[in-house]
Amino acid sequence: MNCFLQRILICICCLSITAASAQQHKPFKVLGFYTARHDQAHISFVHEANRWFAEMAKQHHFIYDSTNDWHKMNPGVLSQYQVVVFLDTRPDTPAQREAFRQYMENGGAWMGFHFAAFALTPSDYPQNWDWYHNQFLGSGEYGSNTWRPTSAILRVEHPEHPAMKHLPVTFTAAPNEWYRWSNDLKSNKDIEILLSIDPASFPLGTGPKPHEIWHSGYYPVVWTNKRYKMLYMNMGHNDIDYEHHTNKDLSHTFDNKVQRRFVLDALFWLAGR
Repeated sequence: MNCFLQRILICICCLSITAASAQQHKPFKVLGFYTARHDQAHISFVHEANRWFAEMAKQHHFIYDSTNDWHKMNPGVLSQYQVVVFLDTRPDTPAQREAFRQYMENGGAWMGFHFAAFALTPSDYPQNWDWYHNQFLGSGEYGSNTWRPTSAILRVEHPEHPAMKHLPVTFTAAPNEWYRWSNDLKSNKDIEILLSIDPASFPLGTGPKPHEIWHSGYYPVVWTNKRYKMLYMNMGHNDIDYEHHTNKDLSHTFDNKVQRRFVLDALFWLAGR
C-alpha cells in the first residue's frame, strides 16, 4: 500500500472516531410528563423530581423539559426526545396511548416512577390499557401497598446491569409507599428484575391497618422489560404530614445519595450515554 492510500485510510479512521465521539457527547433530550393533581405525596415528588432532573441536566450536559400537557404525547413531539419520563400518571386518550406505544416500539426510551404503573378497577385510574400494564410493564393491576411511607432495604438482583453499576449489594432507600402487583413479575420471561425488597426490611410499614404491614414475600421494586428500552421504579411517594393536617414534606426521594446515583445511571443507560 503506497503512502497516499495510507494517509487516506488514516484520515477516514480519524473522521469516524471523531464522529462517533461527537455523537456520544451530543446532549440527549429528556421529556418528563406529569399530572400533579391528586395526593400531596405524589405532588411533592413531582415538583422535587422536576427540580432534580433540571439540576442534573445542567451538571451532566443533557436537556430536560417537563410538561403537564399530555396532548404533547404525540409523534411530532416525542420524536424530538431520546427519553420520556412518567413522573406520576400515564396517558389516557387513545391517540396519546398509541403515540407512546409507537414511540417505544420504534426504539424510544422510557423511565417511570411509582404511580405511573398504578391501575385499579374501579378507580380514577382503571386498568383499561392492556398493552401498557400487562405487556409493557408486566405488573398488571395494583394489589396493595405498605403504610405509612417507610424506608426499605433493597437488594440488587442483577449487578451486571448498567443501571446497577454503582450500587452496593443492598442499600437503604428513601421512605416510600411500596406497591404489590397482581401479576408475578418473576415468572415473566421478558421482565428483568433489578431491585427487590430484601427480607431484612420486614416488617415493612407501620399500619395502623394490619394488611399495610408486610411480614414476608417477594416484592420487585425496579425492573426492565427486555423487549423495550425502559425502566420502572416504585420510588416516588414522599412522606407527608397528613396526621397534623400541615401537609408538610417529611421526606424527599432524592435526598438519598445512593438512590440519586442509581436514577442517574438508569437515565444514562436509557439515553445510550
